[in-house]
Amino acid sequence: MSAYGQEGDTTPAAGQAPRKLDPHLDRYAARTEGMTASEIRALFAVASRPEVVSLAGGMPNLAALPLESLAKQLSDTIAEDGQVALQYGSAHGVPKLREQICDIMALENIQAHPDDVVVTVGSQMGLDMVTRLFCDPGDVVIAEGPSYVGALGSFTAYQAEVVHVEMDDDGLVPSRLEEALTQTAKQGKRVKFLYTIPNFHNPAGVTLAVSRREQVLEICRRHGVLVIEDNPYGLLGFDGQIYPALRATDPDNVVYLGSFSKTFASGIRVGWVLAPHAVREKLVLAAESATLCPPTLNQLLVSRYLSTHDWMGQIKKFREIYRERRDAIISALEQHMPPGCTWTHPDGGFYVWLTVPEGVDTKAMLPRAVTARVAYASGTGFYADGLGSRQMRLSYCYPTPERLKEGVRRLAGVLESELELVRTFGTVHTRLTSGPESPSPDTA
Repeated sequence: MSAYGQEGDTTPAAGQAPRKLDPHLDRYAARTEGMTASEIRALFAVASRPEVVSLAGGMPNLAALPLESLAKQLSDTIAEDGQVALQYGSAHGVPKLREQICDIMALENIQAHPDDVVVTVGSQMGLDMVTRLFCDPGDVVIAEGPSYVGALGSFTAYQAEVVHVEMDDDGLVPSRLEEALTQTAKQGKRVKFLYTIPNFHNPAGVTLAVSRREQVLEICRRHGVLVIEDNPYGLLGFDGQIYPALRATDPDNVVYLGSFSKTFASGIRVGWVLAPHAVREKLVLAAESATLCPPTLNQLLVSRYLSTHDWMGQIKKFREIYRERRDAIISALEQHMPPGCTWTHPDGGFYVWLTVPEGVDTKAMLPRAVTARVAYASGTGFYADGLGSRQMRLSYCYPTPERLKEGVRRLAGVLESELELVRTFGTVHTRLTSGPESPSPDTA
């Protein structure tokens, strides 16, 4: 019997204060106040049902992976290197894998030494560590608008203020970056770094024009601002083009984040950070405090895969799969979307960024879309300031082309119904929400 009567009864007894839903509420650190769950996560149990076409999550399509070969490689790794693979390792990462990572980055014109590579448990861990190292509460992070939800979650967790900079079809607009840095300086705020996804942006799908890259770097150098370059999709250009990394041009002022999640397998959880030497030292210490060491087995499996498999040929297969799906979703959008909708046309990566007509709130519409058996990621999750209510991210990487076409057809039907309500009752002005959401696999 509890103090409130029957066990589980939350009704307080006479003279007692009501019991809090979370008895630990007063104990949390202040930085947890802005942490909110992904809006998709609450619907994910429904959205993951087979009858629902999910255009929400950025899950890589692993159907092309040579699973039998990988099973043998995993078995061989344990049989031959089990004493190392199943033991604690270095927070720095396996030396051979760091050398191989340098070879991969050389494709983007990056000249790096393995000592400056820190292996992480996915690039999200690297992003979190970089933010922890550089951001005090109240510091400013400049990010594209929209930006990756996982990055915004990390910035908020460390109580940094996010200032968004406009993009267009050629990526981040340099003049807008200059304006944002000048304005924050006038306000007496301290900008710690620019966070950018230059290639096949998540969620916008655009790529920073080569002609703009040096401009962006020069502006950041002049303002004394570090650049964090997040590049998980750089090898997934549909025409095979590999863009020169920002890090290749300015190694002293760019921290580079990489990952095998999109070019190999996301469940392996192996990423890396390439940083200037002094920063590297602190990253290793941060890694030790976070995980002690990344899983050695995973690293050795990736290293063996890179040594024994035609991994560039595998990436070419991924490009072909994703290009076919990009073509399918673009064709379906052209066929079914109502007038007034616009969307980006990605040349690589996983995502299309869709803008709907005035009056439609994509966040409010989401439950109705799931009821119609289609899901997406609403645009508000990709802004730190509540914007994005007319946008949504559509992920084409996982569903088959046929499922993509059907999903867009269903989505168009939901949009038509929403527009009919707008025509009948007028625009409904919704209150802007503040603060980004925490990342989750369904919004990756």
